[in-house]
Amino acid sequence: MNEKQVVINNNAKGSMLFTRQVLKGLGQIMLQENLWTGLLFLLGITYGSPIMGIAALLATCCGTITARILKFDNAELNKGIYGFSAALTGVACMLFFKPTLIIWLFVVIGSSVATILQYYFIKFRLPVFTLPFVLVTWLFLFIIGNYFPNFLFIPEVLEVTHQNQFDFAIKGYGQVIFQGKLLSGILFFVAVFICSPIAALYGLADGVLSGILSQYLEVPVESISNGLFSFNAVLCAITFAGEKVKDGLWVLVSILISLVVSFTFVQLELPQLTFPFVAASFLVVFMKQSLTAQRLKNS
Repeated sequence: MNEKQVVINNNAKGSMLFTRQVLKGLGQIMLQENLWTGLLFLLGITYGSPIMGIAALLATCCGTITARILKFDNAELNKGIYGFSAALTGVACMLFFKPTLIIWLFVVIGSSVATILQYYFIKFRLPVFTLPFVLVTWLFLFIIGNYFPNFLFIPEVLEVTHQNQFDFAIKGYGQVIFQGKLLSGILFFVAVFICSPIAALYGLADGVLSGILSQYLEVPVESISNGLFSFNAVLCAITFAGEKVKDGLWVLVSILISLVVSFTFVQLELPQLTFPFVAASFLVVFMKQSLTAQRLKNS
């Protein structure tokens, strides 16, 4: 093999590795280390909104490149750990802001900042999940809302003429990545199912449960039916899903906490994003660790 062929082979291997890292980064949006899951997520986003699909891909690439340039841990990089908060940041920019040149610049900057925040949270062993995306998006909403309001885009809430509990559970899957179309939610559900059937089914069941419980909080029926009170529960369920009874109990605790936080944010008219999931998951992890430490102390 001559030198030119070696260079070509190395470039091809590098491109394949980068592609795998990007797709796994997309898959990690719902905690799945699977490139096919990531690909289905990208397809579902693009079906719901082509421009969001472009933003998701661009942001995940930027996050992955940032991690490579800063020489973050290769094992974490190969698992897609530095792609999911970046991806969500990119999609959120297309949801809340008009797709002007400066907003695309925000996508690039925001995805890189979210990746760096993810690194430091991991370094200090803080289980914050999608918090970097939440913090960056809140910052962008504050800056643009207060200083550049002309760039704001107010998404329409679709009117709902009937309620279907299966629909709002599936749409809860879709709303994890800001997609309101039923087919996007189905693609996301299938994407999780091919990697972890039990997590996918837990997510579906708890999307239904959260939507039903939301009805007793007197929140707008449109929000419930469009999955806006199910998507944080879906993430909680996927995070703590397992085959033991106690796993189901932890899932229940997490979705109840996330529902309270969601309701509080709605009452305060604040953008919840995935913060209810982050808060609930952090508290459940803390409770589980505390119980384990107590058992060890008593044994």
